[in-house]
Amino acid sequence: MKRILVTGGAGFIGSHLCERLLLEGNDVICLDNYFSSSKNNVRHLLDNHNFELVRHDVIAPYYAEVDEVYNLACPASPVYYQINPIKTIKTSIYGALNMLGLAKRVDAKILQSSTSEVYGDPVVHPQVESYWGNVNPIGIRSCYDEGKRASECLFMDYHRKHGVKIKIIRIFNTYGPRMNANDGRVVSNFIVQALKNEDITIYGSGEQTRSFQYIDDLIEGMTRMMNTSDDFIGPVNIGNPGEFTILELAQKVIDMINSKSKIVFMPLPGDDPQQRRPDISLAKERLNGWVPQITLDEGLRKTINYFEKSLK
Repeated sequence: MKRILVTGGAGFIGSHLCERLLLEGNDVICLDNYFSSSKNNVRHLLDNHNFELVRHDVIAPYYAEVDEVYNLACPASPVYYQINPIKTIKTSIYGALNMLGLAKRVDAKILQSSTSEVYGDPVVHPQVESYWGNVNPIGIRSCYDEGKRASECLFMDYHRKHGVKIKIIRIFNTYGPRMNANDGRVVSNFIVQALKNEDITIYGSGEQTRSFQYIDDLIEGMTRMMNTSDDFIGPVNIGNPGEFTILELAQKVIDMINSKSKIVFMPLPGDDPQQRRPDISLAKERLNGWVPQITLDEGLRKTINYFEKSLK
């Protein structure tokens, strides 16, 4: 049994990770301030004697004796991270500093959940880990993009300067049960709108592309990364290389739900990336042949079923 700290553990991704770690027989401390998450995501875990839920903001230091840390704390959708952009970048930077300090003190291995947003609006396609990105440092998304880039810098410097055992993953668009219906992410937006037979809003022409990864595939890649040998620190892309236009996704959701929704087009927000697809060659090579297992159709069906129940 390992004692594992998960920051942002009551979020969409964090709750699935806590569930997985408990199933593996670990002792899990879930840290969250519920800024963009919900206690309901982990309520079913509260009776597990190996699960501990703590309300805490990673902007402030936290002390615990642990073997591993998964640092997930940070709002990840524009709706939330643009509500308070200063808090968003503080969460990324102070959160990384505080968790790295904890890991250094107790000699714990620590994983940083970075993001494909570090690539910005990429001019290299698909995106490989060696690409430095094309990010607007002063745009409306920079509080998140640059915060995550700075946290990667901090992780590397703590590793080089203090020998902290680090892992860095870059998460591409992920969807599945327990997404927040109101967080503005494209998959949840389209599903909720289609279920309500409301207009489906597409920002821009809809020809921009994304790659959509089901939550179970991410959790598998994330835990494999933590358990690889210490000499492989990343960063490594964790995503599904299947590439779809936003218009294709909208039509697929309408068809699967048999919705009466109509597609409407709205102005494109600033700095919205035009293309997004991961090169996962490194993950395949270093994470024991990891590749996504869930197709978009299969994952959408599972997610639609979740929202059909949760919206009642």
